Amino acid sequence: MMTQNMDNPALIGWFRGQQTPEGWFDLLALMVEGMVSNVGEHESQPFLRQMGHALAEQFPLQPSETVGELEANINGQLARFGWGCVDIATRDTDLTLRHQGLPVSRIAEQQNRWCHAFCAILEGLYAHWMQGQGGKAHVTVSRDRLFSISDVQFRYHNPQ
Repeated sequence: MMTQNMDNPALIGWFRGQQTPEGWFDLLALMVEGMVSNVGEHESQPFLRQMGHALAEQFPLQPSETVGELEANINGQLARFGWGCVDIATRDTDLTLRHQGLPVSRIAEQQNRWCHAFCAILEGLYAHWMQGQGGKAHVTVSRDRLFSISDVQFRYHNPQ
């Protein structure tokens, strides 16, 4: 379930000014919107995850000895991209990655679709980064909960 706690125009304006510059972001948003419109949201997910993997290959993380180091290394890359930050929590069988400050589409009608598409990219990005830290390929990253269009929790877990 996703709540809409992005009703604050000042907050939305800040996100847009920091993360979605006119021109480049508009082109990217149009490309994602066109792809999802042409092939469907579900069908576009594997490609978007693949793009996240490819981005993680171009921007690998430094080796991490602890969860705190892993969180700091991921946040360093996210800051570089202007994509918000993550808080990692450990549980008995998995990790949760709460990503706050996701880029928000500048076009209100496309915000939900953009959020879902960007989450797929982040699933691929996080999965590849975790594999680079010694994680196994069968352990996945999946969206676990949407708090808002800019606040999403992912789960790193063994789906079996």
